[in-house]
Amino acid sequence: MAGSERLEEAQEIAIQALSESTDDALSKADGEGHPDWDAVVAWTERVKAVVLHERDRSVLRAEIPSLAEGFLALLAPLQLPTGFDPEAVLAGFLEALPGLRALLAEDVEAAFEGDPAAKGFAEILIAYPSIHAIAIQRLAHVLYRAGVPQIPRIMTEHAHARTGIDINPGARIGRRFFIDHGTGVVIGETAEIGDRVRIYQGVTLGAFSPRRGQTIRDLKRHPTIGDDVTLYAGATILGGQTVIGSGTVVNGNAYVTESVPPNSRVVPDPPRHLVRRKQGAPPDGRGGPENWDI
Repeated sequence: MAGSERLEEAQEIAIQALSESTDDALSKADGEGHPDWDAVVAWTERVKAVVLHERDRSVLRAEIPSLAEGFLALLAPLQLPTGFDPEAVLAGFLEALPGLRALLAEDVEAAFEGDPAAKGFAEILIAYPSIHAIAIQRLAHVLYRAGVPQIPRIMTEHAHARTGIDINPGARIGRRFFIDHGTGVVIGETAEIGDRVRIYQGVTLGAFSPRRGQTIRDLKRHPTIGDDVTLYAGATILGGQTVIGSGTVVNGNAYVTESVPPNSRVVPDPPRHLVRRKQGAPPDGRGGPENWDI
């Protein structure tokens, strides 16, 4: 068979196979409808910019109606829940924006107070990845609570892709929240975080892995973190019944699956380091580090 004939046949086979109706997860997903990812990202960035920066009334009078129209357009391809009122949800979201700005201002203040490397508020607002991730999560959380499908998750996954900070839109986060550095942070859907909490890179607020995840949908699966808690780098805290009491410090690389009382310090067992002299190395240690196994 000539190359051109084989190519034509392969094209026809692909077209026929891909056009067939199936009952798999991909077909079900398309049947549910979904918004354009890039359109959601663009809308998210516009809302974030308005909340964080814009104070000119003339600009706001033009931008807010445009954002409202854009939100309704994002909903158009979705299968919305029964009784879902897009205009009412949109009105509630717009009414929440001033309060969200106040919360984010406190988050910036918490970052400035908590990071001696910060040179000013503008640097934090523009350059700190945690502010970007927290701002988007707070916006997405309002929509999540209102029952908006898909869009809140796309918003926070956009922030995740940009910052390495993965905060589910369902997580409840208190005032003056600060994530220092932030890469590798994971905060699950049912996590609850109190006021004035500070966490560092690599922290996980996760759930135990079930064999059948849908069987525990809507249950509390992620931990609760009290007020004034510090979680250092690499700490892992799992389970919906796990509560970290207010004022507690959890050291780096701790693995916590049980509740901790207030004003505690969680310290993991330190690792043991075994240093052996290589066979045949000089007994007085001369010869440099290549003569040691660590």
